[in-house]
Amino acid sequence: MVQPEHGPRLRPSLGGIPSYKPGKPAGADAFKLSSNENPYPPLPGVLEAAVAAAGSFNRYPDMAVSGLVAELAERFGVPAEHVATGTGSVGVAQSLILSAAGPGDEVVFAWRSFEAYPIITQVAGATPVPVPLTADEAHDLDAMLAAITDRTRLVFVCNPNNPTGAALHRDELVRFLDAVPADVLVVLDEAYREFIRDADVPDGVELYRDRPNVCVLRTFSKAYGLAGLRVGFAIAHEPVADALRKTAVPFGVSQLAQDAAVASLRAEDALLERVDALVAERARVTAALRAQGWTVVDSEANFVWLRLGERTLDFAAACAEAGVVVRPFAGEGVRVSIGEVKGNDLFLGAAEAFRKEL
Repeated sequence: MVQPEHGPRLRPSLGGIPSYKPGKPAGADAFKLSSNENPYPPLPGVLEAAVAAAGSFNRYPDMAVSGLVAELAERFGVPAEHVATGTGSVGVAQSLILSAAGPGDEVVFAWRSFEAYPIITQVAGATPVPVPLTADEAHDLDAMLAAITDRTRLVFVCNPNNPTGAALHRDELVRFLDAVPADVLVVLDEAYREFIRDADVPDGVELYRDRPNVCVLRTFSKAYGLAGLRVGFAIAHEPVADALRKTAVPFGVSQLAQDAAVASLRAEDALLERVDALVAERARVTAALRAQGWTVVDSEANFVWLRLGERTLDFAAACAEAGVVVRPFAGEGVRVSIGEVKGNDLFLGAAEAFRKEL
């Protein structure tokens, strides 16, 4: 049998798409502050719900995700038809692009922002249009408006922004939404919504209600502590939500994830206590870094951002040597998740030592 000289023909465009880079795993003696995970174990009742569901994982999960959709619809006061789920908010984001954009179309987003945006845009064959952040690490909404053309199909607004933590206020975001053409889908990515304490940062669900071109992304991976189960959701008007159901991977959200998410929603009081503790740690870490002489943006997420430029990888190496794994973006800066107190203290020690060398 003659073997072909080459393998199967794959899309040439895939060669130019970078692979997603997750936060590095921590070793046995290190703290992982690289992936914005919740450091707490599952909420009360959640592990039990997941274990019970595991007894039936020889069966397919509920493809309609009926129980979780109903719970979310009630929790947010929206029609069930406006809720769509997926494998984490990034899975839903990919379905949004597949629903709205293809070859010749453009997707606008701030940069730096969530690392997956340009990747999933190119996977769909669309063209990413990154718009630089402002000097204070926030979305430049005027520049993003100027970047919208007749080829723009979707705009991502990450609020608060990952990895900088900066958040947009109500007036500026409403002004932006009012200026975006009605046929362009605006996705408010609110993966870190539960950590926001600035009263001027709006709830995207309230903004979506009378705007058919606005979709809100949320996740159970961050505050709810279900990162390993991969479940996220969107709230959008019915045409968009229906398109998400069509483009989602069938049976993508496992029954373990569905049942654990429902149990997490029902344990919200315990969740809020944990989030309050993480927010207090965020304030402590931010104050300590500023006392060391660092410039730190007010973060409304569960991480802090240090712009280090060419010293980024050196700083990440110094943290690793101190027993802390952080998330470097080469040539730009370092994102550091708020984790256990001991891990945060090790990071602060490493930051103080590094600062003295600058």
